[in-house]
Amino acid sequence: MPSGELAAATSTQRDTSPPVSQGEPIPTPLALEGTALVRTVADESAAWAAWAEGSNVGSLALEQLLADIRSLASAYLVEDPVAVFIRTRQLRDRVFRVLEGHQHPKQSVELYVAAGYLCALLAWMSSDFGHLREAETNGRTAWLCAELAGHNELRAWVLSTRSKIAFWDNRIKDAINHARLGASYQTPGSVAVLLACQEADAWSLLGAAAETQEALRSAVDARVSAAGVDEISGVFSCPPIRHANYASSAYLRAGDLSAALRTGEEAIHTLRSHSHGTTAQTHIALALTYLRLGQLDGAAEALDPVLAIPPAHRLAPVTRRMRDLAGELGSRALRSGVGADLQLRIQTWCADSAALSPETGST
Repeated sequence: MPSGELAAATSTQRDTSPPVSQGEPIPTPLALEGTALVRTVADESAAWAAWAEGSNVGSLALEQLLADIRSLASAYLVEDPVAVFIRTRQLRDRVFRVLEGHQHPKQSVELYVAAGYLCALLAWMSSDFGHLREAETNGRTAWLCAELAGHNELRAWVLSTRSKIAFWDNRIKDAINHARLGASYQTPGSVAVLLACQEADAWSLLGAAAETQEALRSAVDARVSAAGVDEISGVFSCPPIRHANYASSAYLRAGDLSAALRTGEEAIHTLRSHSHGTTAQTHIALALTYLRLGQLDGAAEALDPVLAIPPAHRLAPVTRRMRDLAGELGSRALRSGVGADLQLRIQTWCADSAALSPETGST
């Protein structure tokens, strides 16, 4: 190797100066002196400040974004769930794109909160469609957004969502742990009520009567002490009928038929409806209570509104509970004409209620 190239290859000194263009040399602070140097540095600071002050999102857009999320969370309770799922995905993608740009730190926090609620909503809906693995993936992303935003109310609602997913995935201990962790955050609104209800639901499935009763008492205490309003509402709220639905199911599993009957009848006859799913599950719990009390006519009457639900709203949790009811009905009442007819109606209903697919509406 020629001596000049060898010296260049083995030199321990590196040229750290900025690259020079092929045209005129670019002035750098190291090449300037005195006043010119000071002015150049000040100009650089001003240029960066102009960039930092800019943003790809404004306060009005952020306000509209939150309003759109509230609208989606409420629409899902009563409208075509697949259509709402698609709109939620579109809004989530818009938020992701904005986050990839430049905005003020406080605006970034608001965008992470928006993304977190949208991912939690997609997780909730995915689990209702029967896609639990995909629901959990959205739930994890929602949790990341809540952590990045440092937002306790979002944290609590994400944990409520993940508790729901774990419950339907038969990961009952995970459901309990998520609910308890969510309850550890100091939050306004009704999320503490729902978290306690979810814990009671999970404990009752394990047959833990004492823990079920304690969680039910916590739900009542949370209802009494609840302050403020839910930030999003809709899916992310727990009105009295939703509370009653969880309580009646827990009482039923615990074998307290009188409490289940009282709670279920009160919910149906005196409380305002929350959603197709909540109302349907309340009717199913009441029908099962009547069945265990030996009142087949009462069970059939309680199920009439559920059997009238159109296929587009027959979500996986409702369908699963209807199948459970059909199974118990078969073991108890096949000798009865009323029981056999009701079982056939439920089986037909379930056959037309396969898990929804966002691609086709149903499969």
